[in-house]
Amino acid sequence: MKFNDALKDIKIYEAGKPIELVVREFGIDPKDVVKLASNENPKGCSIRVSQVIADNAYKAFLYPDDSMFELKDALSKKFNVLSENIIIGAGSDQVLEFLSRALLSEGDSVLMSQVTFAMYEIYAKQMGAKIVRTPSYEHKVDEFIEAYREHNPKIVYICTPNNPTGDATSREDVLKIIEAVDEDTLVVVDGAYMEYAAAKDEKYRIEPNDVIKFSNVIYLGTFSKAYGLGGMRVGYGIGDKKLINELYKMRPPFNITTLSLAAAIEACKDELFVEESIALHTKEITRYETFAKENGFEYIDSYTNFITYLFSDNMDSTEISDALLKQGVIIRNLASYGMNAVRITIGTKEQNDRLFEVLSKVV
Repeated sequence: MKFNDALKDIKIYEAGKPIELVVREFGIDPKDVVKLASNENPKGCSIRVSQVIADNAYKAFLYPDDSMFELKDALSKKFNVLSENIIIGAGSDQVLEFLSRALLSEGDSVLMSQVTFAMYEIYAKQMGAKIVRTPSYEHKVDEFIEAYREHNPKIVYICTPNNPTGDATSREDVLKIIEAVDEDTLVVVDGAYMEYAAAKDEKYRIEPNDVIKFSNVIYLGTFSKAYGLGGMRVGYGIGDKKLINELYKMRPPFNITTLSLAAAIEACKDELFVEESIALHTKEITRYETFAKENGFEYIDSYTNFITYLFSDNMDSTEISDALLKQGVIIRNLASYGMNAVRITIGTKEQNDRLFEVLSKVV
């Protein structure tokens, strides 16, 4: 059997290790496992959303409303955009897949920062496109403009706040990059963690209307992070009507579930839950910053619900991650990104207490 040649150069996406794996491999009681690897909301989802999921469970045999009218209406009111400017995906990464399939062909190139969300590369390579990276993990305006002029990519990815590093790009700098790109190149502004950045500093807040006034820009968002619906897999793209219409040609029918749709609609109505989630995060992340300083290693100033610890040569991120794993604490090793670093989701006070206890012994 011969597979597509483009698959030869694609690495399989490495997701955060599940609790079940740790239970199986190390015989640890599930209640003693702390998962801080996948940037899930430690509060879970809102009680109102949980109730809606339960109330709609009897509809599991029914296909969802494929127009997704209520969800798009809620998002249009939230962001002051038209429903026709919105497409819903099974996570915002499905919208990324639509974009790659709609725009890329073999020999095209895409531009991204040195360290960023792995699916940008994976979806591009599936289409035979080449990957161009800037020298820095930060989205530096000069580096992006220089690389754009040299390589003329079909897509430019701006992940802000950036995953897996946690840094953010100001609204001003994002607009500078957009304005330097001609209308034949699509700019993707991925705001999966935008709720956290906006709460921390207004200059990093980017609303869809800030960028979709450009016809070649799409803004991506998700319910997986601040809204606590990672298991429901609901994301969205907001952009020019012509672009959204083309993406709909890529979309399979019923691409999110009946329960996912109901959960996301209710989540849009419970902004208090998001505020409470961010308040918990803001309080707890300061403990991580203090821990790093006390233990002599660096961290990246985070605008997300996680923090990235950077280690010197006398410490090894793989050894540290493996040692924590054996103690039932799951974090994300960034060695696969070429970094001697780990990414840690900011958990509840109790989860963080456990992380600090185990990590103190390891380092």
